[in-house]
Amino acid sequence: MLSGRGLVKRYGAQYALAGVDIDIRAGEAVAIVGPSGSGKTSLLHVLAGILRADAGEIHLAGQRVDQLGEKKRSELRRTEFGFVFQSGMLVSELSAEENVALPSLLAGKGRKEAVDAGRIWLERLGLKGMETRRPGEMSGGQAQRVAIARALTHQPKVIFADEPTGALDTRTGRETMDALLGAARETGAAVVVVTHDRDIAESMPTTVSIRDGLIASRVAA
Repeated sequence: MLSGRGLVKRYGAQYALAGVDIDIRAGEAVAIVGPSGSGKTSLLHVLAGILRADAGEIHLAGQRVDQLGEKKRSELRRTEFGFVFQSGMLVSELSAEENVALPSLLAGKGRKEAVDAGRIWLERLGLKGMETRRPGEMSGGQAQRVAIARALTHQPKVIFADEPTGALDTRTGRETMDALLGAARETGAAVVVVTHDRDIAESMPTTVSIRDGLIASRVAA
């Protein structure tokens, strides 16, 4: 469903990706692991269209993503991809329901439709009654659940999560990952998670290890 072939990404003379081949199947949950500087975050950003590869091809459901212009790639990120980052990256001035509705609003949906859909996801993720709270009025785990709801509300094909539990304690991190994977299963979305957390990686159905810009191994549970 999402694939990369011969992906190369350089920063000056340094290779972050040195010719990566990877396949993500529909509905698959994949952890990408490796030491700092191995290229795992660069791989996530290239697959998601945030960064352009210097060489190689990316295909999403038969569409050649790497050949799209910035406007089309931006549209793709709003409609086909969802994102959860370590810090959540919520808009502090907006309420939980407004944060969740934001991608749908940017895609052109009406406010009521977008907010109503966001409320449904907040309730599914255990945040009923917190719809009008701002991020600063929530715990770290609650804020990450808002970020998960925001990533899911427009029914993406792939959710990209970059160290989504990195700022959370072990228990909250586990609960947050369970919430993310459970919600993704409901929609059929694939999940690609970059993580340093060995326990999180071992709990994922598939683990891809990257080292020196190349895939070292792929292990399916």
